[in-house]
Amino acid sequence: MDKKKAGIFRKRLLAKQEELLRQVSKSEQDGRQADGEATQDIADKAANSYTKEFLFHQSDDNRRMLQLITEALERLKNGSYGLCVACHEEVQHKRLEAVPWARHCIECQEKQEQGLL
Repeated sequence: MDKKKAGIFRKRLLAKQEELLRQVSKSEQDGRQADGEATQDIADKAANSYTKEFLFHQSDDNRRMLQLITEALERLKNGSYGLCVACHEEVQHKRLEAVPWARHCIECQEKQEQGLL
């Protein structure tokens, strides 16, 4: 991959990383606020519990995506960005445009989702 394209992907990855870090921080803050609310009503307790669980799940998804972005940035540094981590073939450009943190080409991604990789 040429340096110009790599630079564009790097900027997109860093922007997404910053956005996710803000979301994770906000989710943690919202979770603490929901935890700190003293409620007497059972329905309010259930709503708070649901909110905390939702925020935890959202934060967990964001953390996983942050890990994928960190790995993609590392691949950019070592020159292996754009290559499938499984078969080492080039990842389709359209796939990287849609999902810049993609680790696998489409074929290997399908295998991973089927549990074959």
